[in-house]
Amino acid sequence: MSPHRVSIDSDICIGSGQCALTAPSVFDQDDDGFGVVRSGREDGAGDPMVKEAARACPVQAITVEEA
Repeated sequence: MSPHRVSIDSDICIGSGQCALTAPSVFDQDDDGFGVVRSGREDGAGDPMVKEAARACPVQAITVEEA
């Protein structure tokens, strides 16, 4: 699996939590409930669910780019 660059636009995120539910090895929620990429997991950590998490985001706050 090719590496990715994964990010969440904090200005767009509404804190639905779909990312953390779909790919918990890569995404978490901060103290306010907004999505964050886990430290050291910005490359997607080889998790096949990263792209699905991006699709599941109701406001399309997640960007997954091929590295």
